[in-house]
Amino acid sequence: MFVKPAPGRAVRWPGTMRLLKAQGENVPESTFWLLCERNGDVVKATPPAASAPAVAASTPPKTSTDGAAAKIEVPA
Repeated sequence: MFVKPAPGRAVRWPGTMRLLKAQGENVPESTFWLLCERNGDVVKATPPAASAPAVAASTPPKTSTDGAAAKIEVPA
């Protein structure tokens, strides 16, 4: 589940004691994080949209299927 600290709150990860990032993070749906949500320390949020990959794969790479070692063609 993706959560952010509630306004005015700072929440630490159990075990490492690292602060939860202000922009939010994916956390396990464990008792600890569910209690943080119930107590108002964190709020569920929508994760930020992932940025587009640097190289968009428009077609899958061509490979050999004749039993020989596969050769992947790389576009120039």
